[in-house]
Amino acid sequence: MVASAKLEMASPERKGLVPFTRESLEVMEQHSAKKHSEEHKEDLKPNTDLEAGKELPFVYGNLPRAMVSEPLEDVDPYYKNKMTFIVLNKKRTVFRFSATWCTLSPFNSVRRTAIKILVHPFFRLLILISILIDCIFMSMTDLPKWGPALQNTLLGIYTFEILVKLIARGIWAGSFYFFGDPWNWLDFSVTLFEHISRYSPPNFISIFRITRNLRILKIIPLNQGLKSFVGILIHCLKKLTGVIILTLFFLSIFSLIGMELFMGNLKHKCLRWPQENETETLHNRTGNTYYIRETENFYYLEGERYALLCGNRTDAGQCPEGYVCVKAGVNPDYGYTNFDSFGWTLLALFRLMMQDYPEALYHQILYASGKVYMIFFVVISFWFAFYMASLFLGILAISCEEEKQRAAEKAKKIEPELQQALTELQEGNKAAETKTTEIEMKKRSSTSMITSLDMLDDATIRHKEELRKSRKRCPFCWYRFAKTSLIWNCSPCWLKLKEFVHMIIMDPFTDLFLTICIILNVHFLALEHYPMSLETNNILNIENQVFIGIFTAEMIFKIIAMHPYGYFQVGWNIYDSLIVFHGLVELYVTHCHGLAVLRSFRVLRIFKLGRYWPTFKILLLTLGNSVMALKDLVLLLFTFIFFSAVLGLKLFGSNYKIYVCNIDEDCQLPHWHMHDFLHSFLNVFRILCGEWIETLWDCFKVAGQFSCIPFYMMVILVGNLLILYLFLALVSSFSSYKPATTEENDEAKNLQRAMARIKKGINYVLSKILCKNQNVPEETMDNVSDIYVKENISDHTLSELSNTQDFLKDKEKNSGTEKNTMTENGSQSLIPSPSVSETVPIASEESDIENLNNKEIQSKSGDGSSKEKVKQSSSSECSTVDISISEEEEMVYERGKPKRLKKGYGRRSSSAQISRDSRKRKIWQNIRKTCCKIVENSCFKCFIGLVTLLSTGALAFEDIYIDQRKTIKVLLEYGDMIFTYIFILEMLLKWMAYGFKAYFTNGWYQLDFMVVIVVVRALVKTTLPTWNVLLVCLMIWLAFSIIGVHLFAGTFYECIDPTSGERFPISEVMNRSQCESLVFNESMPWENAKLNFDNVGISFLSLLQVATFNGWITIMNSAVDSIGVDMQPNFEDNIYMCCYFIDFIIIGLFLPLSMLIGAIIANFNKHKVKLGGSNIFITVKQKKQYHALKRLMCEVSQKPVPRPGNKFQGFVFDLVTNQVFNIIIMVLIFFQAITIMIQSDEQNPKIDIAVYWINSVLVTLYTGECVLKLIVFHYNYFTNGWNIFDFMVVVFSTTGLFLPLMVGYYLVPPSLVQLILLSRIIHILRPEKGPKVFHDLLLPLVLSLPALLNISLLIFLIMFVYAIFGMYNFAYVKKEAGINDVSNFETFGSSMLCLFQVTIFAGWDGMLNAIFNSKWSDCDPDKINPGTQVRGDCGNPFVGIVYFVSYILISWLIIVNMYIVVVMEFLNIASKKKAKTLSEDDFRKFFQVWKRFDPDRTQYIDSSKLSDFAAALHPPLFMAKPNKGQIVAMDLPMAVGDRVHCLDILLALTKRVMSQDVSMEKVLSEVESGFMLANPFKITYEPITTTLKRKQEAVSATIIQRAYRSYRLRQNDKKTSDIHMIDGDVEVQAIKEGSYFDKTEGKSTI
Repeated sequence: MVASAKLEMASPERKGLVPFTRESLEVMEQHSAKKHSEEHKEDLKPNTDLEAGKELPFVYGNLPRAMVSEPLEDVDPYYKNKMTFIVLNKKRTVFRFSATWCTLSPFNSVRRTAIKILVHPFFRLLILISILIDCIFMSMTDLPKWGPALQNTLLGIYTFEILVKLIARGIWAGSFYFFGDPWNWLDFSVTLFEHISRYSPPNFISIFRITRNLRILKIIPLNQGLKSFVGILIHCLKKLTGVIILTLFFLSIFSLIGMELFMGNLKHKCLRWPQENETETLHNRTGNTYYIRETENFYYLEGERYALLCGNRTDAGQCPEGYVCVKAGVNPDYGYTNFDSFGWTLLALFRLMMQDYPEALYHQILYASGKVYMIFFVVISFWFAFYMASLFLGILAISCEEEKQRAAEKAKKIEPELQQALTELQEGNKAAETKTTEIEMKKRSSTSMITSLDMLDDATIRHKEELRKSRKRCPFCWYRFAKTSLIWNCSPCWLKLKEFVHMIIMDPFTDLFLTICIILNVHFLALEHYPMSLETNNILNIENQVFIGIFTAEMIFKIIAMHPYGYFQVGWNIYDSLIVFHGLVELYVTHCHGLAVLRSFRVLRIFKLGRYWPTFKILLLTLGNSVMALKDLVLLLFTFIFFSAVLGLKLFGSNYKIYVCNIDEDCQLPHWHMHDFLHSFLNVFRILCGEWIETLWDCFKVAGQFSCIPFYMMVILVGNLLILYLFLALVSSFSSYKPATTEENDEAKNLQRAMARIKKGINYVLSKILCKNQNVPEETMDNVSDIYVKENISDHTLSELSNTQDFLKDKEKNSGTEKNTMTENGSQSLIPSPSVSETVPIASEESDIENLNNKEIQSKSGDGSSKEKVKQSSSSECSTVDISISEEEEMVYERGKPKRLKKGYGRRSSSAQISRDSRKRKIWQNIRKTCCKIVENSCFKCFIGLVTLLSTGALAFEDIYIDQRKTIKVLLEYGDMIFTYIFILEMLLKWMAYGFKAYFTNGWYQLDFMVVIVVVRALVKTTLPTWNVLLVCLMIWLAFSIIGVHLFAGTFYECIDPTSGERFPISEVMNRSQCESLVFNESMPWENAKLNFDNVGISFLSLLQVATFNGWITIMNSAVDSIGVDMQPNFEDNIYMCCYFIDFIIIGLFLPLSMLIGAIIANFNKHKVKLGGSNIFITVKQKKQYHALKRLMCEVSQKPVPRPGNKFQGFVFDLVTNQVFNIIIMVLIFFQAITIMIQSDEQNPKIDIAVYWINSVLVTLYTGECVLKLIVFHYNYFTNGWNIFDFMVVVFSTTGLFLPLMVGYYLVPPSLVQLILLSRIIHILRPEKGPKVFHDLLLPLVLSLPALLNISLLIFLIMFVYAIFGMYNFAYVKKEAGINDVSNFETFGSSMLCLFQVTIFAGWDGMLNAIFNSKWSDCDPDKINPGTQVRGDCGNPFVGIVYFVSYILISWLIIVNMYIVVVMEFLNIASKKKAKTLSEDDFRKFFQVWKRFDPDRTQYIDSSKLSDFAAALHPPLFMAKPNKGQIVAMDLPMAVGDRVHCLDILLALTKRVMSQDVSMEKVLSEVESGFMLANPFKITYEPITTTLKRKQEAVSATIIQRAYRSYRLRQNDKKTSDIHMIDGDVEVQAIKEGSYFDKTEGKSTI
């Protein structure tokens, strides 16, 4: 983007490059002095293409060798008088220097030498190489012997660089000085600290050496692209300031709530019931400050590290028999997970917001406090985390779009300016220089450069130059050799062979055969598994050889047909040749030890499908272009990761070795640490993947909290910012993806031709076999269409027929794509009216009366004024009920119409048959009409909906305890019978009303259950068209799955010690045979990991866990420890296998995810445009709610309350309405929040007493505030929702303060009052009182609420269905891993809790791990479950996999659309703000301000008030003072009395705002017509003048007055002294008249 603008000129008046001389400096000084004396303001801005560090555009001509590295006059007009000059190096890079004080003269030889050194490309290359070498040494734990000497050398180079820069730029902090660049400050500081570290005491060396790591960041200023992206990200951070503040605000509030709810609860554990001598210790819970330490007396679950938590509530965790729940010991997770203080609570909630291992914290709190508190976690983990993520994504998306638009606008300006510049260069006097420029541009093109004048992009010129160099890199003799040796046109016989081979290899059936071979090869690659029989292995080897032979033959034949020179000009051919070369090499090195990894490269054959798959090609090109455009951002991200890894190594590396016993009982380093660079890099990568809390605990134990938290927060925040920006940039590029239609290569077309030939051949064979002519179907279809037209004409009016035909045409035109035809009445049921005829919707095949004449139809249809749609496929010709169909039913009907056409033109009865109908038939028709009226009645629909809800709700009670609840079980059985009878009755009524065919051909009748149709259809519209992209993503996953099978199949087995549950060390057990030979291992065989890579199916599941970051650490550790098949794993024996998972996360997860979401957004925008910009996830009624919410959020506060006339009440009114009073109240609220922050568990009792009195004082003050407002506002106090909220806070806080004194603190905890008082802090979000930035951030969420509620309802319905299914299948699964007493499928509530965890991708790996227990060794199939007849506690792995995978995919799709809704609302609001358009809210705010200036509603205001009125308006109509000149320029019409009409002002302001908008005239007409409709009694008037004319009149009057006064003064000088007094009186009178005229002028002047 930046490179495409490099040809933009600096100014319209360009000049060539001029040397910077002493005369130039004198001229600049003169201009600068003149400028300061005139105090003239310039509107010039620096040219972005002439910034320092960028290359000089080629339009400035050729750079003479004499001007290289020499001072030149600045070519940017902005710096013309800024006392600067530029220097260009050989690469035309611009360096800008200051020519003023605090530096040597530009003509000083020392400075010139320093400048030449500084701008030389080799100097920058030297610094870059030095930094890279330094980075390598920083990543080393142990330096070689010559390492210190090299470090000294590098330090000398850095010192020399600083000295050169100081001399060349000067010692000052201004622009273009050394200290004017922050990067120079960084470089100077690091070098200074490194010098100090050489001579400082040993205690300070470590501190200064850590600062040396900042030198890694010096890579950024050496690369202009990196520097630009840093500037963009800093700009994003400025925009994110409000989001960060709002996030911290909400986090603090939730932390305070968490403290009040859960403080000290995580210390509750199950302690063994004490003996007689232990009773005293047990009951003395608060006397001992250390409580009871972790001992064997606590109850531990099998395999758990920490004691079982418990609580005193009925829904909390209960202790087993013989144990009692006491507050004892320390908090879980080494004491780092608790809510005992504000800091730890903030960390816990930040962890919940980031969704890192949240399921563990859920279980801990639910065990200790009760399941009811799951609401707290749902709010934080789902809604709060979703909202905050949406805010960050929305702001970053706005920044991405702004950069995109800025680049597009810049590109539009290039072409005309470039053409103008080149024209000037051609027509100028400097013909020689112009000629040189053209010659250079000709050299930089690949063909004749006559067309060089049309070049728009300097990057294109450079690319073509590189291409030309790359093509002509070889000597001429090589080209002659290539033409003679690689183009085989040797003999006629060879040419005939070549033509024959070309005909074969280019035949469509050849491409079809090769495609089938590729698919079969992929299928065989996916068949590999472990364990695999020898026979299967031989078959796969033979298959591999066969396909290698086929691909080799393809390559040979294509080389013969195209000759080598032509063959290798095609990229896909080169790829095919590499595949063949790899296959042939693999055949020869298969048995070589250590080269078996070559088998993994077989998966590259999968991507041969891209040759025949246009979508894959387009996505690949889009991905390549996007990555190339974002290469600097990718490099910046890698630089940050490398810097973080080195910093972590230097900060904590030695601590992990010294204090290793704090984190491991055996004093061995774990898998995740930062003792060396590789592990530090992996740790940083894990943090960026969202898994950081467990490594943070380890860091706490080895290095302390104060050093670990800043490091981790830096990595999390900055790293996620970079990743999110990169992700959104990729999504933005893929959102412009369009499926391939016309752009297809020859291979894809050949496949279509081959399939067409096959289809034609099959039809020909069938026609011969069946002895039928091919023309018969066409004639049949013609008959069908004729009969259909007749049928439509006979059954419907002409207008209905034309509408139907138009609909069919539109349907054909859209190629089967559904259109959203929802209207305002589409979702509403029709209310029968007397003016509309009625028709019973009976299926046509079942109609007793089969024909009617047209007159009868016309009489029933009326005059056609009714626009209701009638269900034509099921209407009885003799019925009298018109049933309007909903949009969904219409779509079902339209889909079913072609099927009806095939059989609907059968028998047609004559009209004479009507008279022969029997009385029974008429009774039957009346019965069907009555049934139709019943089923279409709104009450019946509501009743059926209620019964449906009750029947589905009843399923929730059928849990494992149903047999123990006899009464509920009996009620459910009777209820089930009643519901069944009701549904049968409903089905019979609909059968009779609609007929069998109409009932069973309607999908919703078959399902008989209405799910949020709008949301489902919207999801289908946004997702279904992306199936091509989804297939590409699955192909990438398939490749990684096959690679995983090749690398890890059979290597995850291990020998486990049955007594300790740990793996045997490799010193004791080396392989499977040794494991099976152990005597005590009979019950524990050679065991495989439950998630492995033994086949492609289980590999997909393992990769899904890696993709959702659930259980991926265990899988990765197993891979790193693996050695080989039937070999006992060893700790990190295969450490570099972590690269496989890193590659998958980047290539298999990050990139495909951006592709898929980009395609979904593209479809979302496409359907949104079809709907006129409205949200596709809301109904018509909700669109009205959307506009109502928008008005509510933009409304100004309620009508102001008049000030009371009573003096006392007036004083109180002034007090409570003063801004200072509100500030004092907010200070009290924040003071109360601070008092909660400073509290902690087990605090001093004196603090509790102080908190109680503080709460009492606050309650008193709030009560006083409420009383004062009631005194002055009276009943108006309760017209404001915020006042009602404050009143309720006062009532409840007062009650909560005194109620514990009466009923005790156990029933009413003291924290209740604090929480009630804390709730007033939400006043900061009040639109008029709080910061505007909060209102702007809340607006997109509020406007998205209707769509989000619809999507949330769909999520709930899916969760409900899956919860019931989970109860029926996994209720009795053995409790281990992720299934425990809190999270299980025993009851409906627990099932919903499990599914909520899966919805946020938390802990589903543990649940699936428990369901995998299906063998005798893992579970007991005969276990007796008390209270039920079901036996066993085993799971069903297949059902579990399908259950969790399907739910994850569905929930992911829904949540992605939730994010899209909010982010697109952000972009919508931002685009409306940027575009100078006016909305309904802007006009409403205009009239609200107008009411203040025109309280009598005269529609006029005095012209003298116009300035204040314009300044009181809201943007974009706002006009800041001084604005009188702008108002005069608007030329507003004025009526008698210098009054201006409201409509004239509104139209003028609208025209001013939308002056650049093409739709301005349309908006003006709409505004005028809307005003006339709203004000039908507008007072007509004839304007007598305008503001501009009145100003001219005032100016003219002033000139006349001044001339008259001067005339009178001259006349007075001629008069004699005897009438001096009289003339003086006259003069005084004239002065008074002049002053009167001045006053008049002041009134009339605006």
